[in-house]
Amino acid sequence: MNDSKLIVWCLLDGRRGHRTQIEGLCRALAEQATIETHDLSVPPTRETIGHWLRAEFPAGDRLPPPDLILAAGHRTHLPALAARRAHGGRIVLLMKPSLPLRWFDLCLIPQHDEPPRRDNVITTRGVLHGVRPSERHDPATGLILLGGPSRHHDWDADAIAMQVRQVVTARPEVRFVIGDSPRTPSDTLQQLDGLENASLLHWAGCAPGEIQQRMREAGQIWVSEDSVSMLYEALGSGVPVGLLAVPRRRDTRVSRGVDHLIADGLITPFEHWARDRQLTKHPPLDEAARCAEAILQRWPIA
Repeated sequence: MNDSKLIVWCLLDGRRGHRTQIEGLCRALAEQATIETHDLSVPPTRETIGHWLRAEFPAGDRLPPPDLILAAGHRTHLPALAARRAHGGRIVLLMKPSLPLRWFDLCLIPQHDEPPRRDNVITTRGVLHGVRPSERHDPATGLILLGGPSRHHDWDADAIAMQVRQVVTARPEVRFVIGDSPRTPSDTLQQLDGLENASLLHWAGCAPGEIQQRMREAGQIWVSEDSVSMLYEALGSGVPVGLLAVPRRRDTRVSRGVDHLIADGLITPFEHWARDRQLTKHPPLDEAARCAEAILQRWPIA
């Protein structure tokens, strides 16, 4: 690391989820050190192979040499290797790589991907994200986030609507916002229209980052079980999180990760909440901050 400032190159493949992970780590690094970030779009794979062979990475030629090269997504693997070969720095990969682990300086791998024990691996609870702990939570507001059918889950609109109605009507003093997603069947929201202390938020009308901002302000958050990325973002906010039951198609590594969160008391399943109408409180699950601290300990700034 150089000159008491961390130069960070962020390799982006155009996927919003991967950008969110990198931005989350950058925010956490910025809370612990002075950093300067540069976003670089990755070139096509065919070009990148030539760049690596010739030890060049033209996208970075006019930038200060990197201390860290952050990458997420399989398309970023070769560009990260080419960038390091041409300009130096250390690669931090925010996923389990499809290339040999030893080729990367550090890999931040979600627990559900069953990472091996290696010196260059940090296991995380879920993927990193940009929701940071906040002191602005309003106990009079609640946020309910719905997904939909997926590879791993079926969808029962009647059962989901029943759960949401019970949550909303049990707390008449709380104003809830119920948000859907592109996967949510239209009849699900139709069944929830007209609740006195709830309003509906259609995903198409949301500005970028709006849901995450609402997470930072809500006093409680409920997430349907299929929306795993939203679940981990909600846990990052530091407010109590409830889990709406969704039928599982099969047991998977991701679903077992959710089971671990339940067993550790980090989230409250609807069936548990229904017994005493209480959500379990927990500290923020701030994996981005933990990873940022580990990076700065591993490679201190001069």
